[in-house]
Amino acid sequence: MASLKTHFLIVFFLLSSSVLAGEVTESDEIRELLDAFLQGASSNDAQMHDRFWAESLVYTSSSGMRFGKSELMDGLTRAVSSEEEAPVYTAAEVNIRVLNDIAIVTFRLLATSTGGQVEGEFYNTGVLKRFDENWKAITWQATRIPDSDE
Repeated sequence: MASLKTHFLIVFFLLSSSVLAGEVTESDEIRELLDAFLQGASSNDAQMHDRFWAESLVYTSSSGMRFGKSELMDGLTRAVSSEEEAPVYTAAEVNIRVLNDIAIVTFRLLATSTGGQVEGEFYNTGVLKRFDENWKAITWQATRIPDSDE
């Protein structure tokens, strides 16, 4: 009969081999989705927004407005027709916790002008749910981080 230590070593090596084999974790998958979404949001990509947001979305903006996916998509259409250049969005300090078919994502969103100047920073918290094989955001909260000189 194998000892507990032997069982532990077998489990450890199996887990290690899957990591070494390049197995993509759910956290990795969600991080890739987040990065693709932010890239799409930087160019007002309606298809990427549609892919990212669930139909049941509840979004609370940094200005305190609450709305769903249809209002968000309508606002995107207005933004695309605007002549104003959209900032480039990137994520820093990303933390992803996966709990079965739910994931909680927190990060610092940086909105940078095309000239490279940070125009705004926001704390973002999102809850994503896996629908079949796709993760989609079902709730989102954005909070503006005050400028340090305010």
